Amino acid sequence: MASITLADLAEKLGAELHGDGSVTISSIAGMDKAAEGQITFLSSSKYRKHLAECKASAVMVKEADLAYCSGNALVMRDPYLGYALTAQLLDTTPACATDIAPSAYVSPTAILGEGVSVGHNAVIEDGVTLGDNVQIGAGCFVGKNAVLGANTRLWANVTIYHNVRMGESCLIQAGAVIGSDGFGYANDKGRWVKIPQVGTVVIGDRVEIGACTTIDRGALDDTIISDGVIIDNQCQIAHNVQIGENTAIAGATVMAGSLKSASTVLLVVRVSLTAIWKSQMALQSPAWQW
Repeated sequence: MASITLADLAEKLGAELHGDGSVTISSIAGMDKAAEGQITFLSSSKYRKHLAECKASAVMVKEADLAYCSGNALVMRDPYLGYALTAQLLDTTPACATDIAPSAYVSPTAILGEGVSVGHNAVIEDGVTLGDNVQIGAGCFVGKNAVLGANTRLWANVTIYHNVRMGESCLIQAGAVIGSDGFGYANDKGRWVKIPQVGTVVIGDRVEIGACTTIDRGALDDTIISDGVIIDNQCQIAHNVQIGENTAIAGATVMAGSLKSASTVLLVVRVSLTAIWKSQMALQSPAWQW
């Protein structure tokens, strides 16, 4: 298990230490359950009354709440952000894969960077490029000529279709499908005629995509997911959608084809953005849908 002294943690967070810097922190817990060796956080002053009963070895607080702490404290502007950064430092999540599993298939024409790992029964097709330290979980499929940037991770059973391009440090949760055909058809006297979807999906750096989310490839142009976008589980992103930088999309959201969002848009709680909006739909920054 990872651990860190309170002094070292304060330095990494840019926080002001009050108390014993030699105390060792091994994990994080909520204020009502935290015990010795753990750190907790107070992000809202309305809960400061609970500080007196808190048994954590340290608490992350704002300056205004420091006087209510009886033990060790790290003072910072945003304790909730401190919680997120501390959780990263103490993260014990295992790797998606280690080494190249004997049951994995890696095409001899694929280009693998340093430190690439491919899990059991995964398939890496012809012409694929995997950057340094890419992790491909068990049962994944990476289609022809796809490109995954350095430090990108795919959990189990992710499907990446042909020609998809993904940036660095992306995280794709289990069961996601990226690059499947968009819903494109012409009608010939009542008979549906499929339109081949010849665009692809282009994903920027630091993008996170939730479990069982689907992102369709473009019909002619590409579907674009910009840097820093986070998409929750079970979302549908249709063909030719363009999502601006640092947009957050919560679970079960559906974005119909060709919709565009600006940067730092927040879509939450089963939003459905349909084709009816297309003529007027260019979500501006910031925007919220509840």
